[in-house]
Amino acid sequence: MVRTLRAAGCVFAEDEADLLIAAARDDAELTHMVEQRVAGLPIEHIVGYADFCGLRILLDPGVFVPRRRTEHLVAEALLLTRPGSIVVDLCCGSGALGVAVHAGRPDITLYAADLDPIAVACARRNVEPIGGQVTQGNLYAALPPALRGHIDVLLSNVPYVPTDEIAFLPAEARLHEPHTTLDGGTDGLTILREVAAEASHWLAPGGSMLTETTEAQAPVAAAILTEAGLTPRITTSEELYATTVIGTKE
Repeated sequence: MVRTLRAAGCVFAEDEADLLIAAARDDAELTHMVEQRVAGLPIEHIVGYADFCGLRILLDPGVFVPRRRTEHLVAEALLLTRPGSIVVDLCCGSGALGVAVHAGRPDITLYAADLDPIAVACARRNVEPIGGQVTQGNLYAALPPALRGHIDVLLSNVPYVPTDEIAFLPAEARLHEPHTTLDGGTDGLTILREVAAEASHWLAPGGSMLTETTEAQAPVAAAILTEAGLTPRITTSEELYATTVIGTKE
């Protein structure tokens, strides 16, 4: 099995083999799982979960796979979260970010929202068991109106891949994750502009929104937050090759 996975281009073939063996109920299912992996399906979709911030996040086919680099955004969010904080995971996908923040600060009030019904169904499996609420809709339209002006931490891990660069992504993402979870428009920051434009109306005084970008995009993203009336700062993690841009409502 390891040789088969390695021949298919799986860099961590030994680890993946262990995951598949642990997840399979019998030899026939294991064979099918290996065939799926060789065909390029993300291993997280095959085994039904992703490891994120030390947590097992349930994952369904067609839902964005949380990346390890985004653990940096979660770490930054935890520094801004206090007991009783209202935390919103916007464009939540599986709900991984909100669940991870809740794991570090269990006394928050958590909301999550996404446009995609498949993602919403998946997020409910992760968020509702810990007492959070998941709603469906386009950006802020999905949120309860009562949250307007009261959000302390807005997790906004929106798509940021420039449209012309999607073709160069690994096949796992390009072929098996919805393009709506990847495509950030011409410069990768189109959706961020939409979120930032309304953020100050939804954030509480002193509240912050956090978004992930590339290192090259970060200065432009910071300027977008400034134009939206937020005070920006950029944080990075060399270990995770991650860049998080934070905008705070003064």
